[in-house]
Amino acid sequence: MKLTHTIGRFIMGLKRPSKTTNIRRLREWGETMESFTIREVTESDLPALTALHVQTWNDTYWTVRNPPTYETREQQWKQQFKVKDGSWFCFVVQNQAGRLIGFAKGLRYNHGDLPDYRGELNKIYLLLEYQRLGLGRLLMGHVARKFLGMGVNSMVLFGIPQNPSNRFHEALHGERLYDKKGEFHGGYGWRDLQKLADICPVD
Repeated sequence: MKLTHTIGRFIMGLKRPSKTTNIRRLREWGETMESFTIREVTESDLPALTALHVQTWNDTYWTVRNPPTYETREQQWKQQFKVKDGSWFCFVVQNQAGRLIGFAKGLRYNHGDLPDYRGELNKIYLLLEYQRLGLGRLLMGHVARKFLGMGVNSMVLFGIPQNPSNRFHEALHGERLYDKKGEFHGGYGWRDLQKLADICPVD
């Protein structure tokens, strides 16, 4: 890995709380892993989902000076909800108070540059205080199972090499994608989603 990518990962990860800190917070708030609900999004979630998208993106890419606004994200989600052909889906994580604290969006992928992949994990975010607790794994399990139900057996994810979450993708057996020059730009692929569904069981 390039040194600049390593340094970038370190800098971008500075705001992320430790697993110990988040476990302690969970106990203080009286929450357990069993108190979270993962469900498919509805249009009534749009305001909360938009706000969540803004906050989680800004927390992840906190070095960006002019991040997308609430209005921009709201318009993007409104346009997405207009698509009714079953080509996309989104799962949200809801805590016991009814607050949305994470989401993952998937869509069909059909591009000639990566013919081995039929699905795209377009977005996956959790609030900082709910990371490193296993919720990301559960979201990935839901995404994999949804794709399999759509007849999609593989998926790709595009990101940046400086993202600290790359370790998470690699822990879940995501394969790094390299360009023709052998360079890594933050993309990962899963060729067999059944394996991902199996390591992230969902009741």
